[in-house]
Amino acid sequence: MEDNKDNSLQRKIAYVLDTNVLIHNPDSVLNFEEHRVIIPMTVLEELDKLKSGKASVSAECRAAIRLIDAILGNAAPEQIRQGVPIWRDITRTHLGTLSVLMDTQDGPGKDYLSNELNDNKIINQLVTLQAADISTKIVLVTKDINMRLKARACGLSAEDYHNDQLVSDIKQLARGYHEVSGSFWDRVKSVDTVQGMGETLHHVPRDCIDDALYINQFIVDEEGFVGRVREIERDSVVLVDLPRESLMNQQAWGLAPRNIHQALALNLLMDPNVHLVSLTGPAGSGKTILALAAAIEMTIVERRFNKIIATRSTPPLAEEHGFLPGTEEEKMDPWLGAISDNIEALHLNDASPSGSIEYVKEKANIQFKALNYIRGRSFQRSLILIDECQNLTPHQMKAIITRAGEGSKVVCLGNLAQIDTPYLSPTSSGLTYMSERFKGFRHGGHLQLHGVPRSILAEYAESNL
Repeated sequence: MEDNKDNSLQRKIAYVLDTNVLIHNPDSVLNFEEHRVIIPMTVLEELDKLKSGKASVSAECRAAIRLIDAILGNAAPEQIRQGVPIWRDITRTHLGTLSVLMDTQDGPGKDYLSNELNDNKIINQLVTLQAADISTKIVLVTKDINMRLKARACGLSAEDYHNDQLVSDIKQLARGYHEVSGSFWDRVKSVDTVQGMGETLHHVPRDCIDDALYINQFIVDEEGFVGRVREIERDSVVLVDLPRESLMNQQAWGLAPRNIHQALALNLLMDPNVHLVSLTGPAGSGKTILALAAAIEMTIVERRFNKIIATRSTPPLAEEHGFLPGTEEEKMDPWLGAISDNIEALHLNDASPSGSIEYVKEKANIQFKALNYIRGRSFQRSLILIDECQNLTPHQMKAIITRAGEGSKVVCLGNLAQIDTPYLSPTSSGLTYMSERFKGFRHGGHLQLHGVPRSILAEYAESNL
């Protein structure tokens, strides 16, 4: 039994990548270390069909194709079938190989599934490949859960692409605050308080907080103390004292927070030293209206930004904007309705709401942009407001955030319980990836909102339906 176990541990592994993996992360072929990576010809054909479309995935398809071409280079056909070394730029050595699986395979396998579907064709090829080489473990890597089920039913190993999943359970995602039962000061043995620059700083021992800490995280207790982590040293933590009353009384464009979590979110949004804010939470928790009120306040009153760029991921059927009548803003209006609705909500009590709305849109220079038209642009002194971020991949999230130029701020909003993209989950969403990657970034902050203060009806529906 020991010998068999050792042999299984030494068994070679070949990872076969599905199209959705390459779209999710065009650099995924580089993330399998010393193992063999196989791209089926069917996958290359699917990439070829998608690369020239106007859909948001076309850029990812082209990036994946360029990388595959760079690795294969001038290799002979036989070498492409057997495996071309994947050279690493940093180490100047090759690690692992890349090969292309042809549509026709010779071997003892048989077709378990109908070849009418591309997924079935790939699975049948892998069954044949596995039967022909039992010394190599063939692993299908796909983000399509149904394809994984079919592959396992046919005797293959199949798994999701986990390289950019930083948490295995969404419950592990940082909330942005640490709640302390009772009084926080009861657990503090010593404190050094310093007054300076209009704020109060508390130097407290690191071991008084039994949780993983990062910069810009909040500490909230039941007695009214609120602190924000400014510095984390080896044996101590520096907290900025934030009086709860001041937090609850702060306003942005006439909007005041309804609970402490909204107050913490507004504190991050209005801070000029925080350049990236991500807000998550259920529908009605106030993500969009808080972000929009803060954006208008900072653009019109404080003149920190020249314009507000509002964008979001659109459903697949809405990605083709070219043949729709009207301007880009009119084309995006159905998908950015939440932004327009919240502008109206901020001016319901005005004498002339419609005039106020037009004034704000013009004065704050609010621009509605389609997500797939943002690529390649650079926005200076702009507040970039990205709604529905839970539907973005980590690669797409990076492409958008890197558009922020000098003096710009990015605000990401999303509800991880409402993912509409078929190949994303709460753990693989770009919003989760970004929140974890920027955790502790000195100029970034994340907060998870709670409650449904939208209305009594909405609150009851959230709890009982």
